[in-house]
Amino acid sequence: MQYTRRDFVGLAAAAVPAFGALVANRPDSKVNGVQIALNVPYNFGSRTMDGDEVLRRTVDLGVSAVELRSQPVEQFAGGRPASIEKAREFRRKYDDAGVKIEIVKFDDVYREADATIDYFFELTHALGARALSCEISLGPGGRGPLSEKDTQRLGRFADKHRIMVGYHGHTETTPEMWETAFGYAKYNGANLDLGHFVAGNNASPIPFLKKHHDRITHIHVKDRKLHDGPNVPFGEGDTPIVEALRLIRDNKWNIQATIEFEYPVPPGSDRMIEMAKCIQYCRKALA
Repeated sequence: MQYTRRDFVGLAAAAVPAFGALVANRPDSKVNGVQIALNVPYNFGSRTMDGDEVLRRTVDLGVSAVELRSQPVEQFAGGRPASIEKAREFRRKYDDAGVKIEIVKFDDVYREADATIDYFFELTHALGARALSCEISLGPGGRGPLSEKDTQRLGRFADKHRIMVGYHGHTETTPEMWETAFGYAKYNGANLDLGHFVAGNNASPIPFLKKHHDRITHIHVKDRKLHDGPNVPFGEGDTPIVEALRLIRDNKWNIQATIEFEYPVPPGSDRMIEMAKCIQYCRKALA
């Protein structure tokens, strides 16, 4: 099915009335117990987009939860380290609009001092999130064996703060790498990227999801083809998106289904129109 700009505007208007009426008319993207969410502001083509603009776009799409990168929060608070009170103020804006910050994403965590790592977890807690996410630490260039010292070190902080870390894997990440990280700390977990798993491991992520569901903080929902194939619109690749979503639904697992938008925007369309399609695809799968 093809969506036009008029179709998208109609979808957004039906889901969310005027932005000023957010408190009375909250978005709701939890479908049969599964929380559909967005990776923001990454999905909007930026890492540093203003937090208010991120919120407006999220609500326009009718989405009620996010994996939020730290940059908009720190920008709002005047830089790093952000004051905890300013972080709570940021959180209240999102709470009032009906958008839950469930996951907070940090970049380049492994190069930071211990005090900064503590701050990352404190900021995550202040934002009301249940997990911190970051890239899994591999060898030079993001390839090669798991960096054991990095996942061991971060795991100690996760256990100390009792906040899960969802390590995000790319095509180079194997199930064994995550399982090794799980062994280092109780609160070491996985951000299972369905598309990267299929493209890199040439296998379905479903067995891993079943085996380690209690360690998976959230999945990244995207569609890719096998053998390091490209990102494609949902339903056109080899990724078992529908099966994964229904598995989470039927087992009532607390795993956020986070749409990560990465396929090329078709001519005549834009990111918001395409994300509306992705959200509708997930809603239909969970209905």
